[in-house]
This record gives sequence, C-alpha cells and structure tokens, in this order.
Amino acid sequence: MESKSYATHYLNKISEDPIDVTSSEYKSYKKNIHNFKDQAVYIYSIKQNRMLFANGWLDILGYRDEEITMQAIVLATTTHFLPFSLELSNKALEFISNETENLEDFSFTLQLKKKHKNGDEVPLLSRVGVYKAINGIVEEIISVTQIVSTLRFGKVMQYAVFGPPGVERFEDYLCSELFSYSIISSKEKEALALSAQGKTYKEIASLLNVSQSAIEKRILPLYKRFNVQSLPHLINFAHHNHILP
Repeated sequence: MESKSYATHYLNKISEDPIDVTSSEYKSYKKNIHNFKDQAVYIYSIKQNRMLFANGWLDILGYRDEEITMQAIVLATTTHFLPFSLELSNKALEFISNETENLEDFSFTLQLKKKHKNGDEVPLLSRVGVYKAINGIVEEIISVTQIVSTLRFGKVMQYAVFGPPGVERFEDYLCSELFSYSIISSKEKEALALSAQGKTYKEIASLLNVSQSAIEKRILPLYKRFNVQSLPHLINFAHHNHILP
C-alpha cells in the first residue's frame, strides 16, 4: 500500500507553484466550484504537491488567482496564528492518516488572521477538509476561507472539527496533541457557554444528549489549560478573550 506520510509531506514541502489554468483539473473545478463575495477557495493536491485550483484570492489577500500559491497562503498567516495553524493542519492529517473510511467527511475550521498583500490584517474563518481520497489515501484537500469582520481575537485559538460518526475521537486527539497551545474547541466552547448560563453539568449533558462525564471532560481541562482556579474565573477569562460574548 502507498505510504500515508502526507502529513509531514504537506508541511515540509509546500509548493511554491501557482495553478496551471490550462490543466484539465483546473478547467473542471472552475466550471463546478463556485464561491461568494469575501470568500476564497483552493484545492491542493497532496499526491502531486501542487495547487490545482484557486478562486477569490484577490478579494481576500490581494493576490490574483493565477499567482497565489500554497506557500503564499500559509506565510500570509500572522505570527501569532502561524505556528498553531501549521500544527493543527499537521495533526489533523496525522489523525486522518490512520483512518480508512469516510475520509472525505473530515474537516476542521480555524479562526485566524492573515496579512493582505497591502499589509492589512484580515480576520478570517478558514475551513480545510479532504476533497478526494482513493483507497484510504488522501489525494486532495480543499479550503474555503472567508472574511468575518465581526471576529474578535484574544490569546486563545478557536477551532472546530467535523467528521463521520465518532468524530469526537478526532477532537480528543487534537486537544491532546495541541496541549502546548492555548486552544478551545467548538464542543468545549459550547459546554462552557451553557455553564456560564448557570447550568449544572447534569443539565448541560441532558441538553447536549451526552453523558455528564463527557461534559466534565470538556470543561475541567480548561482550568489547567487557561491557568484559572474557579468557574467564575474561567468564565471571566472566556469573556476577556472573546471566547464567550
């Protein structure tokens, strides 16, 4: 079977090549993939190590679609978010490399800032997922990135994961592997928001249709992660860092 070391490959050999607008892949994607205002898309081939398709990047980062490269997109990430963005991508691909089914259902979102070509910082929500997988091997990934001017950033990185049934394993894996960063997942944020409303773990578990221990597993690690000693302190920290409104 073909090696599944594409996680390391993705980070260590990011292509500097722009799309080939004469290729059959580009023409096919150009015909079938659409984007909207303040939104950009790319499709990147892990197998070929090159950009296959790009659309909308002039509005997002100031680059024409014909000149944007994977390296330009990655390096446009501001200093605060770049290490985590790379590590999240790497760890997500590492997890998926051990999966064999439903690979195209896996994706993650990340809130971050990138620098426009003119130097301005742009608040973005980026979603990266598997676009094509053959025989349990990821061949292409897709990213949809959009400007979200209402995003507010603290020192905590916010992300969410999506996938087939059992996707909780994906989130648990990322939380354990990214422990050196100040992070919060969407499910942790959801449980914390309900806790901030005064609901008990038992009530939250009932609302979310999970066990009470699952809720404890989402909230209690946040105390150590954010260096807080009480729930009021944790909630105050969350408000201060724009985790909760």
